[in-house]
Amino acid sequence: MVTRRTFLGTLSLAACSNVALPRGFAQRMLQAAGVADGEDVTRHVNIIIGTGGHGHCFPGATVPFGAVQLSPDTYDDGWDWCAGYHRSDSSIMGFSHTHLSGTGCGDLLDILVMPRTGDVKLEPGTRENPERGYRSRFSHDDETAEPGYYSVLLKDTGIHAELTATERTGFHQYTFPAQAQNAHFVVDLIHAYQSPKHPVREAELTIDPDNRIVTGGRTVNSWAPGRQIYFAMEFSAPFTKAQLYSDRQPIDSKTTKGNALQAVLHLDPPAGKPVHVRCGISAVSTANALKNLRAEQSDWDFAAARAKAKASWQRELSRIRIDGATSDQQAIFYSSLYHMMCAPTLMDDVTGEYRGMDGQVHTLAAGEHNYSSFSLWDTFRSLHPAFTLFQPARVPSMVNCLVAMAEQSPAGMPVWPLQGEETGTMTGYHSASVMAEACVKNFSGIDWERAYKVMRKRNMEDDYRGLGLYRKDGYIPADLEEESVSKTLEYDYGDWSCAHVAKKLGRNDDVAIQLKRSQNYQHLFDKKTLFVRAKIANGEWATPFDPKEMGHSKKWRDYTESNAWQTTFGVQHDIKGLIDQFGGREVFLTKLDSLFNQSSELPADAPPDIAGLIGQYAHGNEPYHHIAYMYVYAGVPYKAQERIRFILDTLYHNDPDGLAGNEDCGQMSAWYVMSALGLYAVDPVSGTYVLGTPLFEGAKVSLSGGKSLSVEAKRSSPSQKYVQSVALNGKSLDRLWVRHSELVDGATLTFTMGDQPNHQLGADPKVAPPSLTA
Repeated sequence: MVTRRTFLGTLSLAACSNVALPRGFAQRMLQAAGVADGEDVTRHVNIIIGTGGHGHCFPGATVPFGAVQLSPDTYDDGWDWCAGYHRSDSSIMGFSHTHLSGTGCGDLLDILVMPRTGDVKLEPGTRENPERGYRSRFSHDDETAEPGYYSVLLKDTGIHAELTATERTGFHQYTFPAQAQNAHFVVDLIHAYQSPKHPVREAELTIDPDNRIVTGGRTVNSWAPGRQIYFAMEFSAPFTKAQLYSDRQPIDSKTTKGNALQAVLHLDPPAGKPVHVRCGISAVSTANALKNLRAEQSDWDFAAARAKAKASWQRELSRIRIDGATSDQQAIFYSSLYHMMCAPTLMDDVTGEYRGMDGQVHTLAAGEHNYSSFSLWDTFRSLHPAFTLFQPARVPSMVNCLVAMAEQSPAGMPVWPLQGEETGTMTGYHSASVMAEACVKNFSGIDWERAYKVMRKRNMEDDYRGLGLYRKDGYIPADLEEESVSKTLEYDYGDWSCAHVAKKLGRNDDVAIQLKRSQNYQHLFDKKTLFVRAKIANGEWATPFDPKEMGHSKKWRDYTESNAWQTTFGVQHDIKGLIDQFGGREVFLTKLDSLFNQSSELPADAPPDIAGLIGQYAHGNEPYHHIAYMYVYAGVPYKAQERIRFILDTLYHNDPDGLAGNEDCGQMSAWYVMSALGLYAVDPVSGTYVLGTPLFEGAKVSLSGGKSLSVEAKRSSPSQKYVQSVALNGKSLDRLWVRHSELVDGATLTFTMGDQPNHQLGADPKVAPPSLTA
């Protein structure tokens, strides 16, 4: 069983690392990060959450926002192995240095290392017959995962593997059995996520036996086509033999190029001591990978590296403290917070260089960073709003990174960028949403003229995936473009986002156009069926129509990973306007209740992303995460409180299959964290948060400048989910929403809770959260 061991004392560190440590070493590492005795929150993180089911999470070692995710790979193909690991497997292929966190598409798994004894095997073997290759069986009973550390016993060889990481390096420690025969390591550059099959386009590999170093790199045509990655790997023990292979055939050279390269490195493990491997990565060059290695791993002290990784997690996880939670709630909350910092990931070097979206090497300004793994269609909804509270120092750098990507990329505004390449996955252009939110919340250090230039090009000029039709017709015809309904609504939010930056810059003509266009969803609202549905080019409704179907024909879908039931409530910026389309609150509420009370039956061709169903509400997919909060806009916040608590209690669990769907780079977790705190950014660009129902008796969020946001829930029982009243800094509120500006300088939100709904609180339309129409 995976455990969440703490190593506050010296004994556990020494036992796992076989290194004698000074007394109190681990505790001093935590104290260096500002942690007092007895306050270790990393012990609450259960990293196995999301490694089963369809969570697509990896269990290995990383640090907050780190470029390296050093983790075991159990398989390299299939939807549930997008992160290279699934809890259902019983053998390990090896340990690679890059992994995606919770995505619905696969890539990475770069630079596989596997320790071995016995005969050299160059094929990985199969899950059914691991002995045919270099795989090894393992048991979850022999697995340990905690923030910044992973270990497992490889049963077939008796090798104990331990992993830790820094931002740009991975650090391995392998303890071989006594008198191990023919100990060796396989370094496999063929290994990659196999979609398409054999995705490695070209690779290079060099062995420097005298210095015990292996360097190389590869270009991969997978989800992010043309992605480049380089590495420099150093071993603590000398090689007795070092052999390169191309197409699994030995070659008489210490350097080679090809598309199927491997190295086998033989050595004699020192008696009673582990063998260490440390590896730096870079998207620029092997030289930079070596510089990263030298800068971040200056010695062979694995225990110290592990302690530093733990301290980095302790520092970041401690930015939010909670009181009055059960042990399971603590595990879910802090595991969610952990997953929120597994992406975006750094992708620059200690030199300040990085590979841009144009394929060229660029140099960052001092203090800036380049990031990767922006799952923007998902994360603009609550992950990035959460960052504006508890990770404010990173926000300008992330926004500047997105602006630079838009300037450099042939594809324009980032959609789903991954390691210098645009995957183009999902609809909309929600890099604009992240930029606009930072603008509205007055983050400094961002050139808004520069940002708006790239935003406006996409918004006003680009003929991108139906965007020209959207501007011309006021909607996207379903007979001319796939997923036309969802794209129309996504482009509405793009207009809304761009309008806020344009307003800041005084571009009022643009603002008028953008605000008007942001109501284009109304052109697809059918007042007879009360659904948002597809239209064809002549203005007629597309038929046949079934609100549970993905579209009106099998040529393509009208909705993105959704149907009419879900997409009808996909308006985030103008919920008052949507309510008006229904004919008022009463009709809207009837429909909203029906969404949750419908049969959960879906058509056979529904994508697996539509998961975590409550009726036709699908919590397992991000576009619906705001829907429970729409009750607040309709004047019945107590119904929102009921739905939110039900989701918190039933769709998140402290076990491997603990998520309702893909984790999606922190978004699934961010919904839990923000909702458990009692506030949620339904419309991130508005700079407001809608108040829900706090899960805990108290919470404290560290803001910038040493300030804090405290959330208090006055209640006599944890079961009290209904909000009776709310006060901000001691002053009673008649509304159930707050502005970011009211919190960011330090604030206290006090909820008084009860067993029964307060039907008057938030019922007056005048106190509803802001909407475009209102």
